[in-house]
Parts: sequence; structure tokens; C-alpha cells
Amino acid sequence: MRLALAISLFASLLPAQDLREIVRRAVELDAKNIELGRGYTFQERRERHEFDGSGKVRRDDVRTWDVIPLEGTAYRRLVARNDVPLSAEEQASEQERLRWNADQRRKETPQERRRRIAEWEQRQQQRTHEPLKELPDAFNFTPAGETIIDGRTVYVIDARPKPGYHPKSLLASYFPKVKARLWIDKAEGQWVKVDAETLDTISIAGFVLRVAKGTRYTAEQMRVAENVWAPKRIWYKASARIALVKGIQLEVETRLSDYRKPADTAALTAADSGAR
Repeated sequence: MRLALAISLFASLLPAQDLREIVRRAVELDAKNIELGRGYTFQERRERHEFDGSGKVRRDDVRTWDVIPLEGTAYRRLVARNDVPLSAEEQASEQERLRWNADQRRKETPQERRRRIAEWEQRQQQRTHEPLKELPDAFNFTPAGETIIDGRTVYVIDARPKPGYHPKSLLASYFPKVKARLWIDKAEGQWVKVDAETLDTISIAGFVLRVAKGTRYTAEQMRVAENVWAPKRIWYKASARIALVKGIQLEVETRLSDYRKPADTAALTAADSGAR
């Protein structure tokens, strides 16, 4: 009874337009986070499971990387497979690759450096933020109460496709076939969690890839500094068909942790001090 009353009160205090503005602000802050977070080093662990048609595991793969800011863009150094640290020989090889890449980047002309950074930024924007620009206009929003995540109060907002909305970009073309629930930090306006599900089969790149109805996707962020938030967990489970022939079932979870500002990034390329 109290929960129903709280949700009713929340709905009366936040009309649809206010919800849209909350979402719009979260989208704007997300774009800023890409820039603010570029100087951090962190660890990325990706767990990938591939299943056959009967649901049995066909292939497992777990890899862990240290992600390092290197001359303006990120560099990923492999540190473990299946949660087992690399052998001493492999660690030395990875460290040599890191040193070589650092050396090549330092030898770039100013024009080459600008081009590399611009291409990296464009990929980052397209992959992680570009579709979100249309989010406030592509969905109708309804309140679903408030809750606590990691000790912080967040709005809970449900999003359903807006009838008749026509996506402006290819990257947002799947929005009319997706529903989502959003968790947005009340104090700082940052999005904390997104849980999405496909409502129908989605075709990507024409008929090259078809993602089945019911595919689930979850993304979470965490606060790493004042007004700076970064990815914490990305998970999806999907059934897809490639070129209408090969069927594939995947479950992939990526966890990102240990964000920190390195005291001396150059030192990471000179010795194996960052390997774990």
C-alpha cells in the first residue's frame, strides 16, 4: 500500500515533460563523461559464452585487460585468460607490445596524432553515445518510483517506444522495437542503470544480422569522482541469425573496475608495474 502511494505521489510530482528533461540531462552528462573519463586507467573483464541450438555451452572465453590512457587514446593490455594470469613469457610479450605502441604514438606528427585521436573519439561517440541523443524524443516515459543503488537515491523511469517516431540515425533505428527501464541518480542527474528488451526481431545492416525478440541488455555506471561516472557492467543475452543462415546464441558480461588516475602513465610503458 505504501509503495503504491509513493509511486502515485512520484507520478503526480513528475509529469511526462519533466521525465523527458531528466532523461535529456542524463544523455548530455553521458557525453561529458566520455571526455572526463579518458584520463583514467581501469581493468576490463569480459566473459563470453556461446551456445548451440539446444542451449548447451559450445564455447567459453574469459579475458581480462588493463586499459591504459596512452598518448591521447586508450590501449588495452591483456593480463589474464579464464581468470588465470598470463605466463611470465606472455606478460613480457604484452609489455613489449605496449612499449612498441607507445613508441610509435610518440613518433607521430601532430597531424597524425590529431587524426588518431579524432578517429578514436568518433568511434567512442558512435558506439556509446550517438544513439542516446534520440532517446528523449524516441520514447514515452512513465515514473516507476524511486529506489536506492549503492547508497544513492535514483529515479526509476520506464520507457516505451513513441508511436510514429522515425529514427534520424541508423544507430537509433532499433528504438521503435525496444522497451527499457532507466535508473537515474537524483542528486547528480547521471544515469546509473539501463535495462532494455527487444519487443520484436531487429534487423541490423539489412538482413545480414537479425536479433531475436526478447533479447536482453543491461548497462550500469558507477561514480568514480565528483560528477564523473564511468561504465561498471555491460551484460546481454541474445539469439541472432547471421545472413539468415548461421544461428548464434550469446551471453556476454563485461565488468569494469579499479578506475584510477595514474601518477605517471609513461611509467606503465617502461616496466611491468601494472601487470596483475
